Amino acid sequence: MIKSLFSKCDRVLIIAAALLTIWGLASIYSTSFYRQNFGDFYKQFIFFGIGLILMLAVSFFDYRKLKGNSYFVLIIYFSLLPSLAGLFLMPAIRGAHRWYPLGFASFDPMPFMALGLIILLAKFLSQRHAELHRFQYLLLSGFYAILPIILIFFQPNFGGATVFFLLWFGIILFAGIKPSHLLMLLLILVIAGGLIWSFGFKPYQRQRVVDFLGHQDDPLGTSWNIDQSQIAIGSGQVWGQGFLSGSQARYGFLPEAKTDFIFSAIAEEFGFIGVLGLFSLFSLLVWRLLRICFRTVSNFGRIYCVGLIVFLATSVFLNVAMNLGLIPVVGLPLPLVSYGGSYLIAFYIGLGMALSICRYR
Repeated sequence: MIKSLFSKCDRVLIIAAALLTIWGLASIYSTSFYRQNFGDFYKQFIFFGIGLILMLAVSFFDYRKLKGNSYFVLIIYFSLLPSLAGLFLMPAIRGAHRWYPLGFASFDPMPFMALGLIILLAKFLSQRHAELHRFQYLLLSGFYAILPIILIFFQPNFGGATVFFLLWFGIILFAGIKPSHLLMLLLILVIAGGLIWSFGFKPYQRQRVVDFLGHQDDPLGTSWNIDQSQIAIGSGQVWGQGFLSGSQARYGFLPEAKTDFIFSAIAEEFGFIGVLGLFSLFSLLVWRLLRICFRTVSNFGRIYCVGLIVFLATSVFLNVAMNLGLIPVVGLPLPLVSYGGSYLIAFYIGLGMALSICRYR
């Protein structure tokens, strides 16, 4: 029975994803141990179970139905957009409109919108692969991306908006883009960047960048998160302080140790060796997705897998860079590891679609 469920599925991909989540669960348990409050650990365990079930269910869905049904793909995309817009009606949590309160949990539509955008771009670009030399088709693909980017940016969620932009940019690079069009886009980005800095950023967002460039001048202010994160990572050294022994995370010095800064909590307890292990699992996951990408005969399947890889890789890169103090704090979780049901379940659904591509080629 179990063997038949996982037949024609990439079991290595499933195991790599599950190990990442289990490692995240261990870290959430550790950061909850000092106060003996394991509510988040139990909730994340439930989210993990839901994610696995949905991943397996989606893997049996024939992805070719999406490939051949433009209306269904557009319905998915345009039904997710209002969920982003509706966030502005919700009460702000820590100054941002990012979640729908749902009793004991909350719902963040952003990762599901990312999956919807990947599916839409995969459908759009696979149909017009031979016409991408026309700039209007490139602009149209950008139009689909800019709508959620604007809504996410003004939540405000600059990290999420960056992920969406890189997601679109990575997909169009893979699908094929003329060098002249690429130069035009880069020029537009430079102009847009100046306008966003001047008129789009809120004062505290600009302050984060300023403090990042010289954060030692304000060690007790807005740079506290980065300082404590670097202390936690450095204290882990080679082998780490040991499970349940990370002082920064356990005693509350490391902020958001279960979500945004869980990488620092893991580095503190498991050290450089643990970080290598974590990166190895992410690399294994990317490799298996690339394997599915190159083995499928469908352009839709290839573009989808590349989109999921870009979504995963950019989220990991920005989170780790934020933890290391290489970029300002952008408020992004570590995929499959950080606490949070929305990101966890969305990524498992995304992996389920990749397994469907593997199953039906």
